Amino acid sequence: MSLQSLETKIDALLNISEQLAGENKILRQSQAELMSERATLLEKNALACSRIEDMIARLKLMEISL
Repeated sequence: MSLQSLETKIDALLNISEQLAGENKILRQSQAELMSERATLLEKNALACSRIEDMIARLKLMEISL
């Protein structure tokens, strides 16, 4: 194997490594955004459930008073 061939392969590996590092960074950012969005949606879901439970309780009280 010639020195030139070895240099070419090393350059190719470095390029691939840089490309993968960039993709990894993008994926980590995307994951962080999705986790944040998930947390927000879970909070909204809990709030909606709480409001529904409150409405059901009020409807039951109205039913009892009738």
